[in-house]
Amino acid sequence: MSQTTIVNRPFEIGLYSFVELTPDPITGRKLSPAERIRDLLEEIELADQVGLDVFGLGEHHREEFVSSAPEVILAAVALRTKHIRLSSAVTVLSSDDPVRVFQRFASLDLVSNGRAEIIAGRGSFIESFPLFGYDLHDYDELFAEKLDLLLKIREDVHVTWQGRHRASIQNLAVYPRPLQEQLPIWVGVGGTPESVVRAASRGLPMALAIIGGMPEQFVPFAKLYRQVAAEHNFDLATLPLSINSHGFIADNRQQAIDESFPSVQAAMNKIGRERGWSPMRREQYEASATVRGANFVGSPDDIIEKILFQHSIFNHQRLLLQMSVGTMPHNKLMHAIELLGTKVAPVVREEIARRVAAPNPQ
Repeated sequence: MSQTTIVNRPFEIGLYSFVELTPDPITGRKLSPAERIRDLLEEIELADQVGLDVFGLGEHHREEFVSSAPEVILAAVALRTKHIRLSSAVTVLSSDDPVRVFQRFASLDLVSNGRAEIIAGRGSFIESFPLFGYDLHDYDELFAEKLDLLLKIREDVHVTWQGRHRASIQNLAVYPRPLQEQLPIWVGVGGTPESVVRAASRGLPMALAIIGGMPEQFVPFAKLYRQVAAEHNFDLATLPLSINSHGFIADNRQQAIDESFPSVQAAMNKIGRERGWSPMRREQYEASATVRGANFVGSPDDIIEKILFQHSIFNHQRLLLQMSVGTMPHNKLMHAIELLGTKVAPVVREEIARRVAAPNPQ
């Protein structure tokens, strides 16, 4: 893949979470929702203190997750942090009202002094559709229509809009407006070309989820994204690409695998039973932790090597890791966050800044 230089944008490293609320696979203990939120706030506060760039919360409407209203949690986080950007990961726009989504995130932007952003997606679970009265047959059309409305609201205070799945708006104002001149809106993509084209044709940053397989399999999506964006005359220098993956860091590779595997196996097998996947095996997990696997699991040096390898094939500008796939002990997760911020991020930022300053065409 030829390198596409994206200028004047430092490489960002961050985290995302679904705020899992499942029994510890080793002890069987399950936190209360209040305890899990307390731990989460400490985790995000630490991420800010060690210099990570972004923390995203996913929206889910299931028993095993606490974050059905990420903006509320992020507003609490805003008062305990200073620098870290506060994002969704993702906002299930298809089953929400774009007016209310904009208002909530604009409010978060004001509370956080300009640190809010949205990653909009169709969602990997479907519970929100019947919960809010939407038909799954309209899955794709709902997202496309509501994304267009959200972008229109971002452009102008006064909005005139008409669609099929929401009441029309005739020259009505949407308040409040964010502190940032333009509220950042990303599109979360799970690996379909149609979703890639949707993001690129609208000139929106793309967050590409890679949680299985080999990273090289996803390079065509990055190529397609930049190709379509260029065809629509968007400046690639303003369109960052994020890779969002699972991971966990400990002092050495074996420790990272040993500590994270029980939680990841329990979480993925529960989803797998619903979707007809084969049970996760230990050897599969270990293979996914190699340089060319999907998961960022290992020592700080392992993670550095893997980020730089993926940067060489994607030339992306952001990496977000979900390090709490299933319930992880709070102290181990805090140590992993500290390692990511103090041992991994500085090395990666320095090397990628060097690459961007002196690109090596392939």
